[in-house]
Amino acid sequence: MSLNKKNITVVGAGLVGSLLSIFLANRGYNINVYERRKDKRKNIDFSSRSINLALSHRGWKALNKVGLENKVKQISIPMYRRVMHSIDRKLTFQPYGKKNQAIFSVPRGKLNTLLVNTAEKLELVNFYFNKKCIDIDLEKSISKFEDTLTESIISVSSDHIIGADGFYSKVRSVMQKTHRFNYQQKFIDHGYKEIEIPPNADGTHKLELNALHIWPRGNFMLIALPNLDGSFTCTLFFPYEGEISFSSLETNDQIFNFFKKTFPDVLDLVPDLIDQYKTNPTSPLGIIRCYPWVINDKVLLIGDSSHATVPFYGQGMNSGFEDCYIFDQLIDKYQNNWTNLFDKYQNERKKNGDAIQDLSMYNFIEMRDRTGDDNFLLQKRIEKKFSEKYPNKWLPLYSMVTFSDISYSEALKIGKKQENIMKKILVTPNIEKRWDSIEIENKILDLL
Repeated sequence: MSLNKKNITVVGAGLVGSLLSIFLANRGYNINVYERRKDKRKNIDFSSRSINLALSHRGWKALNKVGLENKVKQISIPMYRRVMHSIDRKLTFQPYGKKNQAIFSVPRGKLNTLLVNTAEKLELVNFYFNKKCIDIDLEKSISKFEDTLTESIISVSSDHIIGADGFYSKVRSVMQKTHRFNYQQKFIDHGYKEIEIPPNADGTHKLELNALHIWPRGNFMLIALPNLDGSFTCTLFFPYEGEISFSSLETNDQIFNFFKKTFPDVLDLVPDLIDQYKTNPTSPLGIIRCYPWVINDKVLLIGDSSHATVPFYGQGMNSGFEDCYIFDQLIDKYQNNWTNLFDKYQNERKKNGDAIQDLSMYNFIEMRDRTGDDNFLLQKRIEKKFSEKYPNKWLPLYSMVTFSDISYSEALKIGKKQENIMKKILVTPNIEKRWDSIEIENKILDLL
């Protein structure tokens, strides 16, 4: 519990803001959460922001700390491996980790609802929806909100303000006007569009249930994650411009011919594919980097507001949840010295926020270009065998990021070293026949 009851304003009732409010209320702080959007629990429609979420170790660790692990598992589907779909409909498989290790497909809307409902049951947490943040007094810790329905304006004074308001954070935009605030916003050349594979008539799934499906096609790809209702949510990651791009697929014939040539099995699975393609929005993908994340001990950025990333490692939510977990740990250490608390949090998480952004872009290239490549699959078999025999010497990069507590920045550093070693191993003559020999094993040990 806290040494004295601080009043904390959290801007944003998304996944990170809601989870953070639970952590802080459990410490005895008074929490007021303001959200510009409507309360979606009153009109269940989660179609506006979907990309299915992949929940892994870092996220589970935070959820477990606040007692929500079992409830979240009830709305999640474990995915134990990647299933790669080639143009000729051939399937190849790649386990995500060791036996029984999985990432979990979880619907954003249901998870957000669970977190808000859990927080709201705590007497120290209050949620205010339809409240758009329009200004922040960084020195006095005063937030100003406009009611999106009545246009009335309120000012809220608190001991601290935490900006958990995502990619287009208003809290961050106010901080940007201070001296020596560094800010970078970068959109990649690809956007995304979602397409749903409906369930079979009996409600079962049309594809392997406990897997993440990938259609790697070089400069672009399609992925599919399972839903509890028997459907799959597919996400097409596709260039905005170019010969093969969103801009080049406009007519029904263009869309049909593209999918028939490039994703023929998907065309068979989705009867209304053309309608979905034309109706569902195309959304951008970008990265936010900024510094500092803190103004004195008054204002702090957390989650996407400070380190938004692209979704290709499935770590956007997980890194935000880890933010909450680390922040809670630091409260233990620094109690009510929030100057030190904010400073230590920023120093710890900034380098890891940068690292997961680099890792996410690296994994995009791996997923779209390499997962269907025989050399890549051989590399993964070599790494898996070596790691199983020498777990203290080699943990694959994906496992470091997804199934361990190793910091993102350390995982990136180790991963680069491992990739250089594997490049040398893969040029060994007849490596495809000798990959599991003692000779190759010893060569890796020497390179390490």
